[in-house]
Amino acid sequence: MSRAVIYLREDLRISELKVDIVLGVFNFCSLFGSIAGGRICDWIGRRYTIALAGHRRVGFAFMIAPVYTAELAPASFRGFLATFPEVFMNVGLLVGYILAYAFSRLPLYLGWRLMLGAGGVPAICLIVGILAMPESPRWLVMQDRFAEAKRVLDKTSDTKEEAHLRLVDIIEAAGQTATAAAAQNDIVKPIKSTTSAASPWQELFLRPTPAICHILIAALGINFFRQASGLDVTLLYGPTIFEKAGIAPDQKLLATIGLGAVKLIFVLVATFLLDRSGRRLLLLTSAVGMILSLLGLAAGLTIIDQSPGKKLTWAIALCVTTILCNTAFFSIGLGPITWVYTSEIFSLQLRGVGASIAIAVNRLTSGIIVLTFTSLSKVITIGGTFFLYAGFSMVAWLFFYSLLPETKGKSLEEMQGLFGEFFIWRSRSSSSSSSFEKEKKQVDRDHNFLFHL
Repeated sequence: MSRAVIYLREDLRISELKVDIVLGVFNFCSLFGSIAGGRICDWIGRRYTIALAGHRRVGFAFMIAPVYTAELAPASFRGFLATFPEVFMNVGLLVGYILAYAFSRLPLYLGWRLMLGAGGVPAICLIVGILAMPESPRWLVMQDRFAEAKRVLDKTSDTKEEAHLRLVDIIEAAGQTATAAAAQNDIVKPIKSTTSAASPWQELFLRPTPAICHILIAALGINFFRQASGLDVTLLYGPTIFEKAGIAPDQKLLATIGLGAVKLIFVLVATFLLDRSGRRLLLLTSAVGMILSLLGLAAGLTIIDQSPGKKLTWAIALCVTTILCNTAFFSIGLGPITWVYTSEIFSLQLRGVGASIAIAVNRLTSGIIVLTFTSLSKVITIGGTFFLYAGFSMVAWLFFYSLLPETKGKSLEEMQGLFGEFFIWRSRSSSSSSSFEKEKKQVDRDHNFLFHL
């Protein structure tokens, strides 16, 4: 969209305000898709919600892709697999930049239309690919379809024993009794749920436990700060920012291709580090790098803005370097980890609705940031706007350090035990290692008992 905007504005002769509205509306439309997607994926399943997302419902895709991946993946490499939606979003972004550069040589009225229309091709491929995808085993358990869940887990686990243990954990987390998993030939009999009848909305907002409250704050916060850091502005207004920085008009689209390449490379780096280094270390490192990069970019743009008519090569180089560094630090931490963290911390009953609310905050914040960028740039200058985004990133670092516990290596069914202590969770986590060993031994005993029934 950012590449098409240059030619759309020129072809239709629309003002900068209308461009802001066009870009903002995309995010606000996906906001409604995100909200609806939570309930829909609980009603019809994760798999068919992805099919709906492929039918150009962007809000659904933001919500359902990380949830589906997290529910299907084992804990040992959930981080690796759960970053795949972000990886392929960035593949699409880079391909879009390259196609935009190619289409820019076409007639004005045709080029931007082809740039926008090209996005329909992957959606068609996704609808076809859905035929080979299994349903989420956790959603199947919620529907009392235990035998189908067992078959999916058999395919996604290293051994039959591991699949059986994962099934028992999921059944217990869903509110069923563990003995429901022990039937001859691994065919499981549905039994009455032991969970309360409260709806997810009631559990999240009317009477949340301290753990649920902490989880909700963490999910909403990480999604808010992902967008408040201004990376979407860099992507959507990349050509405009490069122009302000003094890049020649015929080089702006090439510069955005470099931006897309950097983003993809560092998302791939994050993919391999998430299950080794953990979420917290990458998040905190990402936030520090973004703060420094945004401060450098803001300073460079301010110097250029205050020196009209002068070509300050060093300031231009500073702006380009800090834009690329900001994109790299975002892509190694806050970018992919937001989706991973949001999809893994909610309990099974709350995951669909909880993730949809968090992604709705993500889309709302993105829409506001994009919609106000041009106006803010005129009021406080473009450099001042990036100083503001740097301020948001500083607050984000404090939020991540204080409120987000490490989730590396934990199963989805263990997540709720990490939350509920808010600012003192770190002292609690240090004393929990011994209790974890006791719990593990108890789980092993339960598993052996059930396996031999």
